[in-house]
Amino acid sequence: MTKAPHRRGADRTEAIMRTTLELGQEIGYARLSMEGVAARAGASKQTVYRRWSSKGALLLDSLLSLHEPALDYPDTGDIMADLRTQIHAAVDLLGGPPYGPLFTALIGEAQDDPRVAAALNERLIAPQAAKTVERLRAARDQGQLSEAFDLDLAMAILSGPLYFQLLITREPLTHAYVDRILDALFTGLGPVSRAAGR
Repeated sequence: MTKAPHRRGADRTEAIMRTTLELGQEIGYARLSMEGVAARAGASKQTVYRRWSSKGALLLDSLLSLHEPALDYPDTGDIMADLRTQIHAAVDLLGGPPYGPLFTALIGEAQDDPRVAAALNERLIAPQAAKTVERLRAARDQGQLSEAFDLDLAMAILSGPLYFQLLITREPLTHAYVDRILDALFTGLGPVSRAAGR
């Protein structure tokens, strides 16, 4: 039985994105090319360029579309546990092998390519920030967080140290480091007890 055209197109797109990740891991982002991906995937260059404007856009789609569920937030009713679970998953996916070097290179490319920067913000950074703020808001509404705390600032405080370590110091992102950030943040983020407020 012949597949429907839209299914064949979806299969081809998925094959191209999987090939991008495989080839990127083998040769690194600097040597990755649209032509190389097309050849390895058995697709024409026109097919690849019709779907993606640059290798940065292709890599971003590949990283996110094949692994996006790992970046969703749980909601167990325990904000500290949920943040830890989600950030650990993000660190595992984007900060370590096999995709960490590709993600770091993609952020570097965004500094010089406005289209990649816009796509990175639209597809990853802004949605993750919105998810984080929404999860913090739900926790605040449940009394788990201080009513006075700036939720957008909390999100920035959570993510800033991760990007600093990923891009500036180039030290490994670990679960222990994430836990230190959460512990430090929640020292000031927790609700003030009535006794302490008297």
